[in-house]
Amino acid sequence: MAVRTEWGLGERPVKNMIHRLESYGVRVFSLAEDTVAMDAFSCWIEDTPFIFLNTMKSVERSRMDAAHELGHLVLHRHHHSASGREAEREADQFGASFLMPRGSVLANAPRHGRLQDIVKAKQYWAVSVANLTYRMHKVGMLTDWQYRTLFGEISRHGYRSREPEAIRGETSQVLAKVFASLRDDGITMSHVAKNLRIYPDELNRSVFGLVLTLMVEERRLDSDL
Repeated sequence: MAVRTEWGLGERPVKNMIHRLESYGVRVFSLAEDTVAMDAFSCWIEDTPFIFLNTMKSVERSRMDAAHELGHLVLHRHHHSASGREAEREADQFGASFLMPRGSVLANAPRHGRLQDIVKAKQYWAVSVANLTYRMHKVGMLTDWQYRTLFGEISRHGYRSREPEAIRGETSQVLAKVFASLRDDGITMSHVAKNLRIYPDELNRSVFGLVLTLMVEERRLDSDL
């Protein structure tokens, strides 16, 4: 809540997590490696915070991963043992509270424990069904029995791996503007990849797929000329 207050969010939902992070100086990239084994990670390089997200996950899960990593950046920057179980639990609590503030959940979540209502309600916070169910239980809106029953239903419907009524993807606003500015200066994505000594597809996997989009636009402009 201190971070939400500092960022002027109050109890309002965060509509675009990547844009919000970037607006406060966090550098956000996508993981170049195609792996389901790692959700995300974060680090400080000198005084600049970085978050890397796995775009193979659902958008809802990726948003929670981003909030979790923000928790690490805020809570554990100066902790040498920030990778333990307790640190992960703290980051989980931070992420859930950041995306779904207690007062907001109490005011807007459905009062009864029906899965179809939770599927609809999750759109308000743009979180997964599982995350909203967990948060509702945490703030006392669901009994232990309701919580276990709902998670059984979530598993039977396959909602642990496939999110119902999925939301639109998020991408970097800063990187898109940087690449557009470079293109205006005559610097193509191929030039950027060459200067970084990596292949364009590797660069693409690190920047939310923006490279391929811009390279298509570059080829279209070249053909028009």
